[in-house]
Amino acid sequence: MQDSTPNKTKSDKAAPRVALYVTCLVNTLRPQIGFACVQLIERLGFRVEVPATQTCCGQPGYNGGLRQQAMAIARQQIALLEPFDHVVVPSGSCAGMMINHYPELLKQDLSWLQRSQALAGKTLELAQFLDQHHWQPDSPPPPHHRRTWAHHTSCSCRRETRSHQCAESMLQLAGYELAELQDQAVCCGFGGSFAAKFDALSSRMGRNKLNQVADCKATGVVSADLGCLLHLESLAGMTGLSGLAEKGTQDFLHVAELLAACQEPQQSSSDVPTS
Repeated sequence: MQDSTPNKTKSDKAAPRVALYVTCLVNTLRPQIGFACVQLIERLGFRVEVPATQTCCGQPGYNGGLRQQAMAIARQQIALLEPFDHVVVPSGSCAGMMINHYPELLKQDLSWLQRSQALAGKTLELAQFLDQHHWQPDSPPPPHHRRTWAHHTSCSCRRETRSHQCAESMLQLAGYELAELQDQAVCCGFGGSFAAKFDALSSRMGRNKLNQVADCKATGVVSADLGCLLHLESLAGMTGLSGLAEKGTQDFLHVAELLAACQEPQQSSSDVPTS
């Protein structure tokens, strides 16, 4: 996705501005999630913009001990996002970095600490934002999505943004059938750099999660974090567990994709490029 500059209509100028922080994974690997987010947020009456100069949130460097690099990225993103009324992130991981770790990183500089706290106060994970602003579906799930879904609650959504229940509420509101997933709170094994450093352990944790998906008779996995979905999808493709991934990525979908499927298309008030 690229920068979206809204059309300068009178109604647009009056609407609060939302910066959609699309995340690296969404931008490079599944941009349709970003477009689904735009549809969902615009329906609530907001102007949606995707700042062209947004970068990684800095979490990989932060987790790798590159503190100065992470601080520099944090300052860049804070300055970029300050003009917006709201910042919405389709990932508990990146949202958690901004909300919890930017202030900690910049606490030695009072000015930047205050700016980071202001950003944290207006940043929400997508499902939280939709829940707080009372999003409603237009129609039941389309036929190809009428299946039993396993809702994988990422560690970040549980512990960083505490938004996992919002996602579950929104999915149920939209009419999706959610299976009771055993050990739902247990990590899938992705964990960003964890998956690279501890490949064997990460894979074993992911296979355990897929076995639990199979046990609850779900035929699709939904999550608010694309990293988790890609990790599980790749493992399912290698193992063939429960037939998941046989039909491609449609069986491993982001919360935004499922919710947008229950919303009637409308003319976008934001000029969001399609490529």
